[in-house]
Amino acid sequence: MTTVTTRTVEYPADGLTMIGHLALPAGTGRRPAVLVGPEGPGLNDFQRRRADALAELGYVAMAFDINGGRWFTDPQEMLARITPLLADPDRMRGIGHAALDVLLAEPRTDPDRIAAIGYGTGGAIALELGRDGVDLRAIGTVNALTTGRPGEAARIRCPVWAGVGSEDPIMPPAQRDAFAAEMQAAGVDWRLVVYGGALHAFHHPTVGHAVLPGVGHHPRHAQRAWHDIVALLAECLPVPE
Repeated sequence: MTTVTTRTVEYPADGLTMIGHLALPAGTGRRPAVLVGPEGPGLNDFQRRRADALAELGYVAMAFDINGGRWFTDPQEMLARITPLLADPDRMRGIGHAALDVLLAEPRTDPDRIAAIGYGTGGAIALELGRDGVDLRAIGTVNALTTGRPGEAARIRCPVWAGVGSEDPIMPPAQRDAFAAEMQAAGVDWRLVVYGGALHAFHHPTVGHAVLPGVGHHPRHAQRAWHDIVALLAECLPVPE
């Protein structure tokens, strides 16, 4: 196994002190880099390990924070924080740009080769960076088929991959259709994978507290979605030998 080094990074965004997780691959040269956005409850060890796994594949990876170091266990508290955020593209972009600035400040990062992936709210933030015209090589989202302000998807300059569970009540078929229509009208190179039988947040291991209705882990599809994201990065952001 390659040697990965990690460190905690604190930075301001959305009026909060965010606490992100930066993972660096072995070696000293510049490498392609990936932003990793967490779901609504916040950044936890699951997404930190995602960044570490990407670093093992040769990427500089930054798992960014959205809640000022908090990980919400109360679904209603989480919704009170996340619902207004998801309704405000400029706030989402601010959080995304702050994390991107941290990633770009890392000397190992190749500033011309960056992708953004995210889960739930973190995926919505990745999409908003694309709609803001950020020069990304790929965007990958799971459970985040959010649509943006009219016309702004035309600024997306990279392939977009999205995954969702067929039984997700938070991202229902009407939302899937709206997302597909937005991407298609904007001329984006897009793909949508629907994982049969999966609920919302199917990628996330079961947690020991109350969750929103319609949330549930699907181990096989969780693994498949991860493999699909890794394949997207291999296609659009290959690591130099």
